[in-house]
Amino acid sequence: MKGRIGIVGAGASGLAAAIAAARAGAQVTVIEHMDKAGKKILSTGNGRCNLTNRRMEAECFRCGQKDFPMKVIERFGLEETLGFFEGLGILIKDRNGYLYPYSDQASSVRDVLLQEAERRRVQIHLSCHIERIEERPCGGFVLHTDQGRLSEDALILAAGSKAAPSTGSDGSGYELARQLGHSIIKPLPALVQLRCQGNMYRQMAGVRTEAGVRLLVDGELAAEDRGELQLVDYGLSGIPIFQVSRFAAKALDQRRRVTVRVDFMPAWEEREAFGLLKKRASLLGYKPVSDFFTGMLNPKLAQVLIKCSGVNPSLKAGELTGKQLGRILGQLKSYEAIVMSVNPFANAQVCCGGVDTRQVDPRTMQSRIKRGLYFAGEILDVDGICGGYNLQFAWSSGVTAGRSAARALEGGAGK
Repeated sequence: MKGRIGIVGAGASGLAAAIAAARAGAQVTVIEHMDKAGKKILSTGNGRCNLTNRRMEAECFRCGQKDFPMKVIERFGLEETLGFFEGLGILIKDRNGYLYPYSDQASSVRDVLLQEAERRRVQIHLSCHIERIEERPCGGFVLHTDQGRLSEDALILAAGSKAAPSTGSDGSGYELARQLGHSIIKPLPALVQLRCQGNMYRQMAGVRTEAGVRLLVDGELAAEDRGELQLVDYGLSGIPIFQVSRFAAKALDQRRRVTVRVDFMPAWEEREAFGLLKKRASLLGYKPVSDFFTGMLNPKLAQVLIKCSGVNPSLKAGELTGKQLGRILGQLKSYEAIVMSVNPFANAQVCCGGVDTRQVDPRTMQSRIKRGLYFAGEILDVDGICGGYNLQFAWSSGVTAGRSAARALEGGAGK
């Protein structure tokens, strides 16, 4: 008799777990409260699905246990992931180490996962809500749902986080984990925009520019990154902001002061940048300061930086003193944004926080508290930076959980 495995959540990690468990000989049932499976996969990589990344290092992940994510990924790494998807029919496209399906369609990734799940006779119950989970005296679990009872020999919680709730990640999995004895580290939005103090952002909205960002908490450097910064009407966005946002979320939750220092000339050292401004002031001395940055900066950005420097925009560039050039340089190289909040879960790509990884074995994804209980994906206190890392953790943890659960039930453990 095949062991029965129930999986809560039909997202990336849940589907990976289902396929792995079914391939290992288990009878698999997936419970999904949305009306479609794999809905969140469709929005990944701006609809193109950044499957994974050739650069796979510990610093690409954040977790309460620093070594936990890589221990999981070592069980099912980059090459295994590529082989897994190529075996399902996905041709891989490499964009400077960022790996996508050649079709550039996230839907193709979801489709091949669902096709393989169907081929392996995985049952997926859609629009199915779990009311409570009961432990069986002889081991295993009974899931009480609004569609009836399901008796399972092992259970994998892959219900996602609270990020992007419209795709199904509403945080309901945390409560199930709590009911089964697990601790939850407070979930907060991550890979998300920052809302900043002041009305000048409305004047800069729509500007995209290469920049370096340094996130400071109570004046101390907490994180930094560089890339295309996006200025929006309420503050800061773009990849470098997403990369540091989880540190802002945690600090703000602790009521600490959070600021971002933006370097709009990241390719120049401060002395070089000052020399460039001096040369420019000499060459363009006939122009008013309001036109000083034409051809160098977006005019909307330039006007705000000039205003913040306190330099009269009608002054001729050739009349700028060294002190005034220094004030302009200060805004160019270290513009200060005071962060008031991060955007809500609805705007976040992932969460920081979740099931405490100290209570999970990274070799198997099995609970250290409850035998027969496994975890996969975003429900755990693991969040990766942008670039395919959160999906890689989903594939790695899902396949590991599915294989481990099926192997544990071999030899009649599910009878």
